[in-house]
Amino acid sequence: MLYLVATPIGNLSDCSPRVLETLRSVPVLACEDTRRTRQLLSAFGIPCPSRVLSYREGIEDRAGAQIVELLRAGNDVALCTDAGYPGVSDPGFRLVRDVVAAGLPVTAVPGPSAADVALVVSGLPTSSWTFLGFPPRKPGALRRFFADEAESPHTLVCYESPFRLAKTLAAAAETLGERPAAVCFELTKVHEHVERGTLPELAARFASAPVKGEIAIVVGGKPRRERKIDSGKSAPGADFEGKRESSDFSA
Repeated sequence: MLYLVATPIGNLSDCSPRVLETLRSVPVLACEDTRRTRQLLSAFGIPCPSRVLSYREGIEDRAGAQIVELLRAGNDVALCTDAGYPGVSDPGFRLVRDVVAAGLPVTAVPGPSAADVALVVSGLPTSSWTFLGFPPRKPGALRRFFADEAESPHTLVCYESPFRLAKTLAAAAETLGERPAAVCFELTKVHEHVERGTLPELAARFASAPVKGEIAIVVGGKPRRERKIDSGKSAPGADFEGKRESSDFSA
């Protein structure tokens, strides 16, 4: 069995008994950064398994083939990233694809995720939402990234580096206008805080202010009053609190 193990995004107390039991029991551990995972194991007094492998971007083909062979030989393998769910904004999904293609079983050991934590603390509608991962770096691609979601009624969630926050907020404000938004810092950690406002307000607030830490950005969908469909009726929107229309939640 391939176990997809979600690890804490900040607060070690969020590590569930099932996560700890899985990490204790598997003979093979595949991880994004072996040093970070060894630190996690040490924090809970868990000895390293007999085999610890690196599975990260750039070596996923070679490492994935090795893991598939270990699974075929009857070994349980746990995959974990530095924080959150394997496969979300990292190459773990490729391993899942390869394992499924090989006809081998996969299961998830749930835990915290920055995307859904950011969503629920943002104060923005949660009935339907779209997770966008990390925005592109180039200015043109960054504007298209948000332009592609301009008509979406769903709340948007993405991750960002502190070094690119100002440019990303400026591009979002330019493309999406006066949308309500929240910038979430260091979720579940000691210095957790959330800055709320419209996109232009947040873009101005962080235009020159240096920031640190892990960041998630949450942006409201296009308001109901601004969306019309051919029949002349308002399209269902992010302010609708009834049936969930869709969730592109990958976290």
